Amino acid sequence: MIFDVLLPSVLFMIMLATLFFYFKCEKKIGSFFKEMKLRYYHAIFLVVATSIVVSVLVFIPEEAIRVLFLCVYFLGFFLFTYLFVPKWYFAVLTPALFTVLYRFYWNLFTFNLFAIVLAIFVSVYLGSLFTWKTTAAFVVLITIMDIVHVLITKYTVESAEKLVEVLRLPVMIIVPTFPSVGLFIGLGLGDVFLAGLLSIQTAQKYGRKFGLASITAIAAVFLILHTVLLNYYVGAFPATILVISGWVTALAARYLYQSNLLRRG
Repeated sequence: MIFDVLLPSVLFMIMLATLFFYFKCEKKIGSFFKEMKLRYYHAIFLVVATSIVVSVLVFIPEEAIRVLFLCVYFLGFFLFTYLFVPKWYFAVLTPALFTVLYRFYWNLFTFNLFAIVLAIFVSVYLGSLFTWKTTAAFVVLITIMDIVHVLITKYTVESAEKLVEVLRLPVMIIVPTFPSVGLFIGLGLGDVFLAGLLSIQTAQKYGRKFGLASITAIAAVFLILHTVLLNYYVGAFPATILVISGWVTALAARYLYQSNLLRRG
């Protein structure tokens, strides 16, 4: 039997770090966006845009993709650093370091390091723009899109292969299975961002304590479903389903607990 605790553990630590950085920088982010919030049509636009990008990446020349993504990474790492050190000459060091490492010292460790930093950055910045209702709409739509492009069109799989295997761009987290050995498992940054978004929104709505409980539930359910897939399924599978299953489990447990308290009260 194949068993892996490393990927669920990494996902848990990323969600934990996302919550930590979000609440540490919540006021700065709020002042930066001036309390702007995304509406339903923004969530729809994000999903549609993501779907188009995933589809188009299959056909765009490789070097054009490389230039585009490197520009996005440079800007992203600059903004993330600037959030903590609001001096441009310090903030530029992170993207410069990324560029040098990507060109001369790129390996699995640096690949995962910058993928994780980027996932946390996107979650922290965009997490504050969502509301509970727009998050619910986004979750439903992005899951449908993920199912279509992973299981039907296969565009997500083809795009990931081009971005990772050919261009070596950090668009996913790749770790070996543990304690089982001999396999490497990848988790797309979109799935990691979704987990971070859900942890932020849950903590905002129900408090930090339940936010921590929700990320624990997401990691635990992810571990269970991940184990089933490793042993009984071959090929790519929409990881959004694993993430959302854990989130829904946490919300359902909270609802049952609250209902039980009301009956006793």
